[in-house]
Amino acid sequence: MIGTIEALLLAVAVFVGGHFFLSSVTVRGPLIKALGEAGFRVSYSVLSLAAIAWAIAAYNAAPRVELWEPTPGLLAIPLLLMPFACILLVASLSTPNITMVAGERHADQPHPAPGIMTITRHPGLWGIGIWSVAHLLANGDDASLALFGGIAVLCFGGMWHIDQRRRASLGSAWGPVALTTSVVPFVAAIQGRTKVDWPGIGLARIATGLALYVALLLTHDWAIGVSVLPS
Repeated sequence: MIGTIEALLLAVAVFVGGHFFLSSVTVRGPLIKALGEAGFRVSYSVLSLAAIAWAIAAYNAAPRVELWEPTPGLLAIPLLLMPFACILLVASLSTPNITMVAGERHADQPHPAPGIMTITRHPGLWGIGIWSVAHLLANGDDASLALFGGIAVLCFGGMWHIDQRRRASLGSAWGPVALTTSVVPFVAAIQGRTKVDWPGIGLARIATGLALYVALLLTHDWAIGVSVLPS
């Protein structure tokens, strides 16, 4: 089911909607009881990978209608924002994170929200969300609006969704995390509810994020077929 914009919209709807549906409290609990924690995670991962593969195939095959012109200013947005997206993603994957998959196990730690979590408690979703919005703006066609817009909805809506699940599963243990962190970057620090843990973030994570950004720049033409380097 690819080759039309309708097929792409269906694939994106299944990918985004499936995440919210399967991870909702009312559905996730019974599925875990039936499949076990490990069985649920394997099934969830397989279905998610199949859905995103379908969405990518549908995106590549979909006809394109330009909705706005990708001006030089819009084309520069990914170049400016992707370094931050890469740093957030690297820091998220390398820091104990109570909002990640199976992150509940960090709730009993003396400092359940270290490092990058003092900037935002959803650094990985912010990284992917920034990537999706930047590429949506830089492409300017209906297929990109469908795919990248759907991923942005999943990321930014997913932050609220995960908070609701953690509040339900952790109870009072969620209170200190919610009190000392924020969804929007730096808000908790600006409000004086926490202090940014720059040593916990570390130069190594920042450098690795920037190295990932450079690698993406250099391989974008080979992997995607579009060069983003100045000609």
